[in-house]
Amino acid sequence: MSDVCCGPGEQAAELESGPEKLWQVRELQVAALAAVLLAVGWLLTHYGFENVGVSCEVLAAVIAAATFAPNALRNLARGRIGVGALMTIAAIGAMALGQIAEAALLGILFSIAEGLEHYAVARTHRGLRALLSLAPPSATVLRGGRESIVAPDELRVGDTLVLRPGERAATDGTITAGRTNLDLSAITGESVPVESGPGDAVYAGAINGGGAIEVSVTATASDSSLARIVHIVEEAQERKGLGQRLADRIARPLVPAIMALAALTAGLGALLGDPMLWLQRALVVLVAASPCALAIAVPLTVVAAIGAASRQGALVKGGAAIEELGRVRVVALDKTGTLTRGAPQVVETVTVGTCDAAAALRLAAALEARSEHPLAQAILAAAVDSGAVDGGGPLPHVLIESAADVTAVAGHGITGSLDGSDLRLGKPGWVDAGPLADDATRLQNAGATVVVLERDGVPLAAIAVRDELRPEAAEAVRQLGSLGIRVAMLTGDNSRTAAALADAAGIGAVYAELLPQDKARLLPDLAGGRAIAMVGDGVNDAPALATADVGIAMGVMGTDVAIETADVALMGEDLRHLPKVLGQGRRARRIMLQNIGLSLAIIAVLIPLAAFGVLGLAAVVFIHESAEVLVIGNAIRAARIKPLPGLSAPTPGLSASPPPGAVHLNLGLAAVQRDSCCGTDSCCGGSGG
Repeated sequence: MSDVCCGPGEQAAELESGPEKLWQVRELQVAALAAVLLAVGWLLTHYGFENVGVSCEVLAAVIAAATFAPNALRNLARGRIGVGALMTIAAIGAMALGQIAEAALLGILFSIAEGLEHYAVARTHRGLRALLSLAPPSATVLRGGRESIVAPDELRVGDTLVLRPGERAATDGTITAGRTNLDLSAITGESVPVESGPGDAVYAGAINGGGAIEVSVTATASDSSLARIVHIVEEAQERKGLGQRLADRIARPLVPAIMALAALTAGLGALLGDPMLWLQRALVVLVAASPCALAIAVPLTVVAAIGAASRQGALVKGGAAIEELGRVRVVALDKTGTLTRGAPQVVETVTVGTCDAAAALRLAAALEARSEHPLAQAILAAAVDSGAVDGGGPLPHVLIESAADVTAVAGHGITGSLDGSDLRLGKPGWVDAGPLADDATRLQNAGATVVVLERDGVPLAAIAVRDELRPEAAEAVRQLGSLGIRVAMLTGDNSRTAAALADAAGIGAVYAELLPQDKARLLPDLAGGRAIAMVGDGVNDAPALATADVGIAMGVMGTDVAIETADVALMGEDLRHLPKVLGQGRRARRIMLQNIGLSLAIIAVLIPLAAFGVLGLAAVVFIHESAEVLVIGNAIRAARIKPLPGLSAPTPGLSASPPPGAVHLNLGLAAVQRDSCCGTDSCCGGSGG
């Protein structure tokens, strides 16, 4: 919150245990008591009991001022002048001039505005902290062969957690026994339960929807993914975006400027007319120009929007990220792990001569035995499934014969030797496909990534690996189109595979055969002066994520690196979270601008009306505080999760030609347009190697 915001500083510590009901808010209780006293005082005065009535009005003014005056005086003692100080000066001045009822009304309405702000912020914080309640109050743990019930805080790394059907996981772990369906909807926003078995991760708050399972604890409850999420979002809520900094830049100098303006109004007015009249007008100006609504216009919207995003399975890193999300008009999507499932599989192995598929996979697996690359894991898995090698346990710990002198050639493939023969495995073009060229082209046109295996300079096999498109990818792209956002795909894969997958997803602009640095260099040209978001896995796409206006990491539940490096982290694996969070950001930014505009307009209109006596103190107080309540109510709208409008036809793709400068990268960049690419070497720029 800004220093000039209306709320008392001490309230920050109360947010976690803030009032659950509106009538429990202290400021509103005080305002209600003061309002009753003011009404009683007015009635007593009306019926002739003037002294008692005035006493009630004075008491009402003092009680109403108790919510902000003490804190304002403490801030003044520290050399900090805030809106509370302006209101305190105005209230004291009004009472000194005999406008006791107006002073009481000022205090009552200001207290109501403070109370509503306190309640709104506490509610959004409370909604976030409620995520922690997804973890159960107790857990069943297996120790020494016996089950016992312990508090989540007593769980230690390595404990065996017993999770029965319908129970929630108290912390993170890995399934060691049993199979089940895990409901992650409350955490990641995934609507479909995830089938899980031994080796699969379990996150705190996940509901066991199937059979009983045993889970090896991998994190304490205080360090679970759920606890980290809450901590990160709470930190993000304190970060300031451009709009919030704009509000601060305006509000901070505005407070002393308002005091100077009020003093100038009183001084010049005294020279021109009745000093008491102009002193009254100066007090009215003091209230009219108070930037309270401006000070809370953006921070409250940011807090509400971040809380709403977290309930949709997205971590947004502060106000700057919220604002940038609202400006995004172009989205660049990485292919592997973003548009695709991130789990490639060998779909076909074509061999020549006497070499059969099992033998080819054995040789390829020998080269890839030490690699962690997704393609390597797919080949190792296929080798085990085919019986070419002994699985001996879960991948990647396969019992296979490893090649010697293995060397990876970045961007091309891998070399090594086995049984006295030289082996090469890599892209067609780097490894001559020879008689397998037609099969390699056919498989690439079908959307597969092809590697050619060569022994002693003779091609043996073409292995096709395909990472299937996410089933929701096409719908997500259509939703982005309905928001007026243009979509491009950036990938290091070959042009034919990229074009086939983009066609299935409905993406019109494809840039293939890119190295990580190529993606980063391409983004500014792709954006064309508009705000651009890069969506990737948060690790391999780090240069592009850092270059984009907004870096969005996808599917990073429990992944520290991805959560920390991205501006926005989508916890779930459903790509439809992307248009949701972009739509939420756009709506939040629109609300911020509305609030700033309304706040400035109110100040601009009220100051001259107050200075020339058109409006009195009571009228200005009412209008000013009503505007503040309106701003608070508008900001709270950002906390609502609004469904996307009905899908419309996707917007046309980006220009069919590469952006200026892209063709001069000289790093193997191939730009592919699905409307024009015919799938031939001459059309798509080479063999795709």
